[in-house]
Amino acid sequence: MPIQGKQMTETGGKSLARIRVMVVDDHPLLRDGIVAVVAQEADMEIVAQAGNGREAIERYREHAPDVAVLDVRMPDIDGVEACATIRAEAPEARIVMLTTYPGDVQMVRALKAGASGYLLKSMVRTELLDAIRAVHAGRRYLPAEVSRELAAHRVDELLTARELAVLRQVAAGNSNRDAANALFVSEDTIKAHMKNISSKLAAKDRTHAVTIAIQRGILDVT
Repeated sequence: MPIQGKQMTETGGKSLARIRVMVVDDHPLLRDGIVAVVAQEADMEIVAQAGNGREAIERYREHAPDVAVLDVRMPDIDGVEACATIRAEAPEARIVMLTTYPGDVQMVRALKAGASGYLLKSMVRTELLDAIRAVHAGRRYLPAEVSRELAAHRVDELLTARELAVLRQVAAGNSNRDAANALFVSEDTIKAHMKNISSKLAAKDRTHAVTIAIQRGILDVT
């Protein structure tokens, strides 16, 4: 795997290696914005860009960046899966995940996959540079807002595969009867699952359960 040589910058008469950064986002305008924020820093340089998870894995292999900034939700291979693949091949990889929503389930998935940092896209201009420097230095970076969101929920009480299937049916606007037919179970079974789902998510009703599931990253709507 070819590794690009590190560029040097002069600071106070001393040569310092720049942090080599890869940016991955499927929205070109957002990706360009992130690149612009990073590229203006004297101690950083952009060495690679990608538009989906598959490209991210390929670009990482080609360029071995010091820090990779990956969007969580992308087509083909999502950011969390790409993160896990990169870390499996390069355990020293340092990765910051970006997301639009602070869903705690997505955070747990990303951290388990080996991410060193997790940011909301709304924080890019205020915290991304700090996050890149922190993870490059070997530290984990979770802003206070993200940490509070994670601590506010019992992430060990997630939905079962069957409950998730039921909730997807509800999110698609299907009635209990339609969901029962689609999943080859009785309406009473669907009702029982929805009762358990609402209890686990502390939801008031079906619609509230779907809303909470989306906010927490349990349901992925793209």
